[in-house]
Formats: sequence, C-alpha cells, structure tokens
Amino acid sequence: MAEPVKPKRRYDSSRRRAQAETTRHDILEAARRLFERQGYAATTMEAIAAEAGVALKTVYVAFETKSGLLRALWNHLLRGGRDEVPVAEQQRYREILAEPDAERQLRVTVRNSVVVKQRIGGVVEVIRSAATIDADIGDLWRRIQSEFHANQRGIVESIAAKGGLAPGLDVDRATDILWTLNHPNLWQLLVGERGWTPDQFERWFAETARAQLLG
Repeated sequence: MAEPVKPKRRYDSSRRRAQAETTRHDILEAARRLFERQGYAATTMEAIAAEAGVALKTVYVAFETKSGLLRALWNHLLRGGRDEVPVAEQQRYREILAEPDAERQLRVTVRNSVVVKQRIGGVVEVIRSAATIDADIGDLWRRIQSEFHANQRGIVESIAAKGGLAPGLDVDRATDILWTLNHPNLWQLLVGERGWTPDQFERWFAETARAQLLG
C-alpha cells in the first residue's frame, strides 16, 4: 500500500522578510554606533559586519558600499523608519501644512524638529564631516541641504497664505530664517558644543522663530 503523499510545506515569505528586516536594522544600528564613535573614514565595512554579528557579504548585499550604507542610515533615521517615504510626503509634515493657526503651526514645527534632531544629530555630523572626503557623501550632503530648505519653504508658504508672516517679510527671506534656525548645524553648536538641553533649545527656537517670522 502506497504511503500517503505529505503536503508540501508552504514557503513562509513573510517570516523571511521579517528576518531580513531585522538583519538590516541590526546593520544600520551597528553602523550608526561606529560612525558616531569613530567617524566615517575610520569605520570599515568589516567592522560594521562584526559589530552587527553578520557576515561581511550580508552587509555588501544589503547596501553595496559604505556610502550607500550611510545614505540608508540617514534615510532610516530622518524618516522614522519609513525609509522609502520622503519627509514632504509623511503625515506629520502634511499635518503641519494643514494646521490653520500660524503660531501653532510654527510651534509644532519646532517640537517635531527637536524630536528628529535627537534622532539624527550624531549622523548629521558624520555626513557633514565625510562630505569633504567622499564624493558620494558630498552629493548626499548637498541633497540634504536642498531638501531641507525646500521643506522649510513649504511651511513658510503655508504661513504666508494665512497672512501670518511679519509685515515686510517675504517668503524667500522667511524661508532662509527658518532654515537657519532649524538647521542641524545650529543644533550641533548649541546642544553638542555648548551643552544646551533639548528643552532649552526648543524654547529658544520657538521664541526666536516667532519673533522673527510672525506678524
């Protein structure tokens, strides 16, 4: 009598994807620790693989190059884990633009900015420093600057549409002011170098932005 045929085990693709995502996250976190501790130039892909507890080949398959890994780390931290969704398309940014009150709009912008800067502050400094020695990272730094300025302009245009800008202040100048106050370099100077707490920075940023921008 023939034995019954056993059904084939169904391939669990969701489990495989989850494992791959966990490995990717482990590599990104390992890279973040090493980049922030040692700097970009001194950190090797071999060291990142060892820190993450994975094979070197796994790191190269996932990110191809060290600059590609740093770029992926930036997107991961900036976008809060939603790596493929640009900031301008994320819900929190769309909600800022939709806020009907200009002063509240600015306060929420400041609050969200401080939350993000606590997440990205160390990596921003790594990117800024590496931009002078790696052409790919130089391109990344320029893209960061451009996209960041464009995002600030979107907020300023929304405030201006409500009639919220100070008299005589046009959108171009207001955008430059908000971009400067909100720039990661200023965070690094005041929090990283001068030892301000995030709460102190948030209060100062909110007060200064309101005084400079709103009517």
